[in-house]
Amino acid sequence: MIKLSWAVPALILALAAGASAADPQSQKYPPLDQYMMPHAAEMSLARSAAPESITSHATVKVLGSSGYTVAVNGDNGFTCMVMRGWAAPTYTPAQLRGIVYDAKVRAPICFDPIASRTVMPYYELRSQLGLQGQSPDQIAKGVQSAYDTGRLPKREAVSFAYMWSAEQYLGPGAGHWHPHLMIFAPYYDNAKLGGNAFGGPLPGLSDDAGTPFAVVVVPLDHELFIKMSQR
Repeated sequence: MIKLSWAVPALILALAAGASAADPQSQKYPPLDQYMMPHAAEMSLARSAAPESITSHATVKVLGSSGYTVAVNGDNGFTCMVMRGWAAPTYTPAQLRGIVYDAKVRAPICFDPIASRTVMPYYELRSQLGLQGQSPDQIAKGVQSAYDTGRLPKREAVSFAYMWSAEQYLGPGAGHWHPHLMIFAPYYDNAKLGGNAFGGPLPGLSDDAGTPFAVVVVPLDHELFIKMSQR
């Protein structure tokens, strides 16, 4: 069994392992094939993000050379995919943006129906801009411009996504971390959650606090998760 520690602030340690060693804007992307996966393996990994009762009826997307495309059409409104490093915080905080250059990141996620419409396009745009070779700052500016001009849907309601996969890899030092929910809560800041430290056992803001793109991470204790999964 994988032993997971609450002492690992996932994104911060992923940064510390490599991205902090150089200015993210001066780094170069690894070869594209290092980001890619065989489609069958990617579909299986994407479906590992949520309970089978959801993923068996969900749409599944896979990454290609120009972005994500639909591999399987679902009928429950959920969408599952495997995010790469480009989907890590490339907006704020700026010091974490270097994660885009880690080609090993694999973050299976299943968006609920609202998030599939209003949040997933944001992550897909991040990925498209990364595939084009744009720097983290360029990606951040591109996303903000797309949101301001209406090319990305407005986020006006809370939505969520499952990230329950035991196979997720969030970067060196973070590894598999904990199964967790991503709550997309526009304009939230950490004070609304009690000021909990990110990376601990309590809900906390992970990135983009105070913006339309704010993300709350709700971690689940791994041993409790195993017990729930065995019921």
